[in-house]
Amino acid sequence: MLKRKIEQTLSVWKKLKNHNPLVIKGCRQCGKTFSVLDFARKNYTHTVYVNFFENPAYATAFNGSLEVDDIIMYLGALLGDKAVFVPYETCLVLDELQECPKARTALKFFKIDGRYDVICTGSLLGISGYQEQTASIPIGYETDITMCPLDFEEFLWANGISEQIIFTLKEHLSKHTPVPDALHQRFRELLLRYIVVGGMPAAVNEFVGTKLMNNVLQVQRDIINGYRDDMIKYAPKADKSKIRECFDSIPKQLSKENKKFQYSQIKKKATNSMFSGSLQWIEDAGIIQRCYNLSITELPLDGNAEKDTFKVYMSDIGLFISMLEEGTQSDILRGSLLGYKGAIFENLVADFLSKSGRKLYYFHKDSGLEIDFVIRTNNECVLLECKATSGNVKSTKTILKHPEKYHVSHAIKLGDYNIGQTDNMLILPLYMGFLIDNVHFPDADKV
Repeated sequence: MLKRKIEQTLSVWKKLKNHNPLVIKGCRQCGKTFSVLDFARKNYTHTVYVNFFENPAYATAFNGSLEVDDIIMYLGALLGDKAVFVPYETCLVLDELQECPKARTALKFFKIDGRYDVICTGSLLGISGYQEQTASIPIGYETDITMCPLDFEEFLWANGISEQIIFTLKEHLSKHTPVPDALHQRFRELLLRYIVVGGMPAAVNEFVGTKLMNNVLQVQRDIINGYRDDMIKYAPKADKSKIRECFDSIPKQLSKENKKFQYSQIKKKATNSMFSGSLQWIEDAGIIQRCYNLSITELPLDGNAEKDTFKVYMSDIGLFISMLEEGTQSDILRGSLLGYKGAIFENLVADFLSKSGRKLYYFHKDSGLEIDFVIRTNNECVLLECKATSGNVKSTKTILKHPEKYHVSHAIKLGDYNIGQTDNMLILPLYMGFLIDNVHFPDADKV
């Protein structure tokens, strides 16, 4: 069974006094249902599971009165012996919440009543055009969190890497000392595997169980096809084909030298007005992440973001690789990436950052300055460059030479290196990208 970080999040939620019903959002097949049911069965005497997608009839329990006792009575009639409601000992799990908007409205009444904990999951919550019928969202009466596919650390756990070994990595990062060669080589190997497998639980389980990459690729392509089916099934009729075209253009968008998202790459003469809603639909479904260009490298990052200039990355690196041509997986495992290496490693770092809860930003100027990512670390603006092996960081050096102009004093370079440092640039192996939150610059307090 895969160990997930959301287990700790759920434990903290349960311990909070007077906690709200919980709504867990996230892309399809990222592990929401499994994690929630596992937690509920371990922490409550009784678990009542309602899946509105598998059995639409369950939604009728919320068609009339939304008083808690009435809902419990109706669910009891529908579920029979499966519905055991004991005050303060029962967790009600509402799966595929987007299929029953009135159930979300009812969360307010469960919160006020207080006798039963409620955890909901949904993959397409808030998607434009998903439900013709609207319902009141109980603002202030629910707690929303977003769950992602496995991040690199969870992938390491699945592959037998202990927390003690990861702690050793963190110590080397803290002291800025090179990682011992045996450990360094092991993590380089695991990183390449993560790039091709990604973090979708079904793909990780297949890889851990069989090590057969063809099987993993089939799992990933089934997930991608499921996303395409959702676009056809749930999107507004006028947008169905446009959403598919927009989604299918992502590999081409990232293969360009200038990876800024361009609607003209979807089809000739395409405009923002034609496809912006389609792109938003895909983003709201949790499938992609936008990375916004900054007008200036200065905090606050969001305040300096240019909302109309952005790149687009897949939320999961493994799914991105599965969209590329046949044979890409074996190329990566052999270390032969050719022209696509820039796109692959940028999407890898976007995966690291977004799965840690960060928004994505980059910096590009027509003068030629180009920084892959810009992040906030230790309350300062820090440049983040990623290179497949070695690579030019001329733009980074230029910016660091002029801190009074660009308001930046430090940079991080991720690549196929061990830990090192030159001037104000910290050099880290790519596999340490998941530890960005642990980075500290020795002279930061002096800046």
